[in-house]
Amino acid sequence: MTYATEQLYDEVAYIAYHFHWPLEAILELEHPERRRYVDQIARLNRLAGGR
Repeated sequence: MTYATEQLYDEVAYIAYHFHWPLEAILELEHPERRRYVDQIARLNRLAGGR
């Protein structure tokens, strides 16, 4: 199964926005690892009362 392009863009943008990582570094992550960062950012934002 091919990973959805739009979802990949969303994940990359989300991580880049919050961590200020370069595109290449984010794309080198395996999908489960990238999802874990997305989930952790979301959790931290909820704890901080953010988005």
